[in-house]
Amino acid sequence: MSNEELIKSAEERIRSHRIATVTLRLVDHAGQPLKGVTIDAHLLRHEFKLGANAFRVNAIADPTLQESYNARFAALLNYATLPFYWGSYEPQPDQTSEVRLAAMAKWCQQHGIITKGHPLVWHEVIPTWAAGREDAELLVRLQARVKAVVSYFKGQIQFWDVVNEATVSHRFGNAVGRWIAREGAAAAVSQALTWASAADSDAILLYNDFNISPEFEHLVKTLLDNQAPLRTIGIQSHMHKGVWSLEKVWQVCETYARFGLPLHFTEATVLSGQAKAVDDDDWFTTRTDWPTTSDGEAQQLAYGQQFYTLLFSHPAVEAITWWDFSDNGSWQGAPAGLIRTDMTPKPLYDWLLDAFHRRWTTDTRLVTDTAGHASGRFFFGTYSARCQLASGEVLSSHFSVSRHGAREVSLVFG
Repeated sequence: MSNEELIKSAEERIRSHRIATVTLRLVDHAGQPLKGVTIDAHLLRHEFKLGANAFRVNAIADPTLQESYNARFAALLNYATLPFYWGSYEPQPDQTSEVRLAAMAKWCQQHGIITKGHPLVWHEVIPTWAAGREDAELLVRLQARVKAVVSYFKGQIQFWDVVNEATVSHRFGNAVGRWIAREGAAAAVSQALTWASAADSDAILLYNDFNISPEFEHLVKTLLDNQAPLRTIGIQSHMHKGVWSLEKVWQVCETYARFGLPLHFTEATVLSGQAKAVDDDDWFTTRTDWPTTSDGEAQQLAYGQQFYTLLFSHPAVEAITWWDFSDNGSWQGAPAGLIRTDMTPKPLYDWLLDAFHRRWTTDTRLVTDTAGHASGRFFFGTYSARCQLASGEVLSSHFSVSRHGAREVSLVFG
């Protein structure tokens, strides 16, 4: 399909894949149906994970900016990626950062935000103290790191990017790169997934890559053929040099959906300022002269609303994580945030707030029949419910509607 056809048909797909008819069954504490009762249901949080990296939580010196960052994040998003880069998490041997990361995870939990740790194994952020150490020692430490981190955060962090970009790791002359070159990407990733699964069998483990290529596809297929504990495919979509066509976005979804696993767009970047030069491959220098512009923000909005709409309409996609949430402290200093350095929202932020909290939402009033049943169409997610009894008493409850759950939900009032 063309760009136009993909967008034109997106709303129909959203209604098909993100909403279901559900029957609410209202009973009192004795199990008797509540007849002719009015119930108001309001979507609190989508099951679909709308996220960003949350690297600036508890990390901004100015308390006013920190408060604004936190408020904007919590108002829009229900999913956060937290930083577990080996080099910064363990800056000195055995001196790890559990307290700092636990505080970030706790803030997310307090605001109903699901968390993901990123990344456990990556060839590009090796601790400086690793220089000169034997590969064998560092691999022992890497295995211990994966198990210790996942075990420590069990119950706090549900999702993990276990390995990052293994399809290109063999090009790097460090212990991780040499390990993956020696073992092969599939064998090394499988080992790391197994370490993480042993530490928390309930964790949802991802493999994450930018390298949209046959190597990525072959790696996923091999992992599944070998029954590695891979639960989700992470797809990066950094667009610093120009945006993907919508046909490419859709084709990537179709390509990786055939593996039968959920897809997470883990690192989505669309600039609101000047694009990088096509021949600029410097991904590691942070700039201080890369501003957001009004024209750039308009372009980010125009593309971003189509990007989110298209991904939300694809049945295999279960999460979108924006990279970065704010221009304050952004990767490379790029104007890629949904909010600016002063924490004011860009147009795409406002559009997302409207789309996911006002348009793609359920806020309905139903009346039960003689059996205490009331049926309606619900977006998948978590709901608040208010019920007015015949006596006039108003009671509250919560319930969830899941894409893979039951289509009848019982609520006890009274």
